[in-house]
Amino acid sequence: MTRPTAAPRIDSARLKTHVDALNALAVDCSPDASSIHLHNGRDTSLPPADLHGSYTNNRPLPTEGIADRHAYIVGSGIAGLAAAFFLIRDGHMPGANITLLEALKVEGGALDGSGNAEEGYLIRGGREMDMTYQNFWDVFSEIPALELPAPFTVLDEYRIVNDADKNYSKARLLEKQGQLKDFSTMGLSKLRQLELIRLLLARKEDLDDITVEEWFSQDFLNTNFYMFWRTMFAFQNWHSVLEMKLYMHRFLHLMDGLNDMTALVFPKYNQYDSFVRPLMAWLKAQGVKTQYNTIVLDLQIEAGDKTLTTTAIQCRHNDKEETINIGARDLVFVTTGSIVEDTAYGDGDTVPQLTLAEHSPAAGSGWQLWKNLALKSPVFGRPEKFCGNVPASMWESATLTCTHSALTDKIKALSVNDPYSGKTASGGIITFTDSSWLMSFTVNRQPHFPDQPADVLVVWVYALIMDKPGDFIKKPMVECTGNEILTEMCFHLGLIEQVDEVIAASKVRTALMPYITGQFMPRAKGDRPWVVPAGCSNLACLGQFVETHNDVVFTLESSVRTARIGVYSLLGIKKQVPDIFPGQYDIRRLLRATRTLNNDEAFLGEGILRRLLGGTYFEHILPLGPDEKPEDLHKPGMFEQQLSALRTMFEKSQTLDAPKKWIQAAIDTLRGRR
Repeated sequence: MTRPTAAPRIDSARLKTHVDALNALAVDCSPDASSIHLHNGRDTSLPPADLHGSYTNNRPLPTEGIADRHAYIVGSGIAGLAAAFFLIRDGHMPGANITLLEALKVEGGALDGSGNAEEGYLIRGGREMDMTYQNFWDVFSEIPALELPAPFTVLDEYRIVNDADKNYSKARLLEKQGQLKDFSTMGLSKLRQLELIRLLLARKEDLDDITVEEWFSQDFLNTNFYMFWRTMFAFQNWHSVLEMKLYMHRFLHLMDGLNDMTALVFPKYNQYDSFVRPLMAWLKAQGVKTQYNTIVLDLQIEAGDKTLTTTAIQCRHNDKEETINIGARDLVFVTTGSIVEDTAYGDGDTVPQLTLAEHSPAAGSGWQLWKNLALKSPVFGRPEKFCGNVPASMWESATLTCTHSALTDKIKALSVNDPYSGKTASGGIITFTDSSWLMSFTVNRQPHFPDQPADVLVVWVYALIMDKPGDFIKKPMVECTGNEILTEMCFHLGLIEQVDEVIAASKVRTALMPYITGQFMPRAKGDRPWVVPAGCSNLACLGQFVETHNDVVFTLESSVRTARIGVYSLLGIKKQVPDIFPGQYDIRRLLRATRTLNNDEAFLGEGILRRLLGGTYFEHILPLGPDEKPEDLHKPGMFEQQLSALRTMFEKSQTLDAPKKWIQAAIDTLRGRR
């Protein structure tokens, strides 16, 4: 085991001229790439705001007096654990000077994974991962691997698993009790495509408190695209269209993998064993302390003319009130809110019961802590916007622990590989499009838990609609036992005649989460605090309810980003945290996304591009159509076909009524008129 490290003694005398110049340099540790005009010049000594890769992996020098400073981190979810990592690696703080304060008896927050084959495994949720999570993969490129020996890392293991086992789905959408539904295209008409373009062109500041259903037409909400979107990302019609816009920019480079899940990479095991266990082991080896059963109730904050300084942490540890005094140079990191707090659990025979008084967060919760902070200053935002409407932020999941039955046979038929092989199984969620609950399920690589028996499959199920009766079980999902949820699933798989056999071979554990999509609720400027709220001298906010320039919520990357920004900002580290991956500016990705959204048909102008670029060095930027090969780009015809189609359209109507109406509708859509 690695010994705890003390702050290193570094002799930088030979670099004094440059170190002094760097210390005098004003560095925005969280640059906004969307507000910067990219260029090279005398004013660009720092990398571009969204540069990713090795050049951004430099290690900063320690700040003065770091060995004598301490940090207290409220919450041991991925944001809190990442904050501890960056304090040690980039801040050079001794691990023994860092304390994690955790309300539960186990670390990990929303990244859970528990249970056993006898009682049933439990995962409240899972994570759809992306290769471009710069901050997340930076952390796990240094954390020792779970199963490989040193010097291999979690990232090394992840690449071994995914590089040789491509993720994809052959059954993304089902209907009519287990029949495949065509998911080959997005199903977007020209006008529906323009609704998306209008959102991409909109300014972020113009989208405050606007919902998805207020922005888009009902026809758009009925498309394949939106079915893929809402079930993959857990969006509801009443959620923030601003967040949907941010998602589109953040993941534009994945658009052509949205329908068949080829854009995703998944871990070998569940999220706790894959990420929390190895990271926590590294932190412990560095000397980081964790104080479990500690509910932080409030912070004592001293307000100056323009400053807010945290002086103490008020908490309840093992049911005893305690006060932790914060030194003059010590730091505090707080995870504001929680997507899994107040989760209610059930099993095959019981219904989860929310223990919320009028759907309010429990006393002493992370939500209450955020509310207490908001009472002290408006810089801490408005937590009620995210936790004040539980029916709109709630959904339920179920974990199935299955031995052989008709269900496992059906899963095998829907999977891209034998689910017992250890390779990709369902390739992501499979959605029942005609489910009144909008139910989906997924079977990730098995075993999903390291101790899982070879003859057991773990299946994760969730649904988005909580207030409608099922199609076979005539009551809402939230009123159902686990076995009733399993019965509804069997109905949609065409297995209702075998349901007794399936129930006998399955253990069901359910989780009803009142705030699971609270981060998606409509919001406006000022509703969320910045990572370091204005005036705060030693306090940073972390997690899913924190403002960043361009990143999205509900990803591991965004949580890790807030941790990194918080550490760099409070320690004054002269280094940038890279903005989101710049795929939205890559002409190759833009052209590919344009064709994908046009139902994988040639878009207007593609013929001209092929005429201009075909046979040149740049022809590889052109998207290929279904079953096309690179040499097909040299074939004549597309330009002539598109030109002929335009000519025919004009010739068919001498009054030009048809094209006039289409063009006017397009203009109206772009202008935001109904």
